[in-house]
Amino acid sequence: MDVTLREAHLEEIVRHAEETYPEEACGFLLGPMPTTPWGTRRVDEVRRATNVQAAERSRRYVIAPEEIRRTEEELEGSGRTILGFYHSHPDHPAHPSEFDRGHAWPWYAYLVLRVERGKGREIRAFELTPDGMKFEERALKVQSHTEVP
Repeated sequence: MDVTLREAHLEEIVRHAEETYPEEACGFLLGPMPTTPWGTRRVDEVRRATNVQAAERSRRYVIAPEEIRRTEEELEGSGRTILGFYHSHPDHPAHPSEFDRGHAWPWYAYLVLRVERGKGREIRAFELTPDGMKFEERALKVQSHTEVP
């Protein structure tokens, strides 16, 4: 599995993360269902979510189950689905934390953006292994504004 998104999507993720700094930003990666379980996740929309984590918001994010369910219901029958999630790591590496692993699900793509002193610096893609024990890095392709999706 790899992840493809447009430059505009990356810009939106960075803008969201910089606006919420020093707290973690989070959101959805939406797009068509891949043709195979290991197929490319082609993001066609990035949607902000609300971080409902009560404490340590500079190191934690949680999206409310109700918000996930509403998003799934909205996409039902459209041929589109939640492909994964993005979140920021203020002043920490672009790598999922143990907290992230404990709240993740296999199959989904997870993008982690390092935000250093309020500026987005590095973004990486990950997938949780089927046994839920670790994240594996995946290829991330950002298409320029001039590339045809």
